[in-house]
Amino acid sequence: MLRYRSFRNTDPPRIVEVWRSAAGDSGLFRPISVDLLEQFVMARLYFEPEGLWLAWDDDRPVGFAHAGFGPDEQQKDISHEWGTTCLLLTTPDGPRQEVAAALLELCERYLVSRGAKVLYGGGIRPLNPFYLGIFGGSELPGVPESDAIACEAFASHDYREIDRTITFHCDLHRFEPPATRVQMQIRRRMTVNVVADSPARDWWEACTMGSFDLTRYELCPRSGGPCVAHALLRNMDPTNAFGGGRAVGLIELEVDPRYRRQGLVTHLLAEVFHQLSRQGIVKVEIQTMQNNAPACALYRRLGFQEVGQGIVFRKNGTGV
Repeated sequence: MLRYRSFRNTDPPRIVEVWRSAAGDSGLFRPISVDLLEQFVMARLYFEPEGLWLAWDDDRPVGFAHAGFGPDEQQKDISHEWGTTCLLLTTPDGPRQEVAAALLELCERYLVSRGAKVLYGGGIRPLNPFYLGIFGGSELPGVPESDAIACEAFASHDYREIDRTITFHCDLHRFEPPATRVQMQIRRRMTVNVVADSPARDWWEACTMGSFDLTRYELCPRSGGPCVAHALLRNMDPTNAFGGGRAVGLIELEVDPRYRRQGLVTHLLAEVFHQLSRQGIVKVEIQTMQNNAPACALYRRLGFQEVGQGIVFRKNGTGV
């Protein structure tokens, strides 16, 4: 007989059990452990047991779902206006559709009871309170399109797809930096400065990124002055995402609006990738939104390969 209840302190081993049983689904890494679950989920300052629900078939766990919130506009505190069901997992040997639907409804009730006016499905920055580092890759991907059970649950509960994430990989052994006249001119005018152990810029970044080594690469004029573009990367080693090869996630890439469309991003990434290769890094992962056509075109032009997509679901109103 199916029953449902919120999280208890003795539950992490059972959550790990569910996770491992569903580890063939896209976006999940093996091995998962109680220690990793504690580090990336329960240790968060804003973790609330009422937001994490488990499904049981008699005394056997058959699924869990976790709901949470993102930051306010200043990223200094939690905002309860927008909530998301970060993760929805069910075991292959259980009544998956029934369990997924029930767990999602419980997460919705929790979010609404805490003040949510808009509900999302899947974790995506800045609605990324939990699981970054043990789910997805460089960033949380929303709901992996290959997760048919979760996608069906959200769609059947009046969530609609509002965008998609695209995940790209670049094999640094095969990367060939462009050698054009424009790039040679940029090299003479610009230099790349490295900021190791880049500090968190706000409370939310400290909460969600504090477990990772962050490195910031800044493209600056050789003649002096502020940087005109930067890239922020994080290590991805804690989860061994690529099965033995060292990898990093490119989580932020920005150019001063006054300097866009001048080839600076191409030069910056070429310099960054060169330095990463010398450090033994073999792969770079980046995630962008499907509707960001210029970014997708840039990554493909530089040799990135698409490896997966995620769906961002949204549900307006609180009538749940």
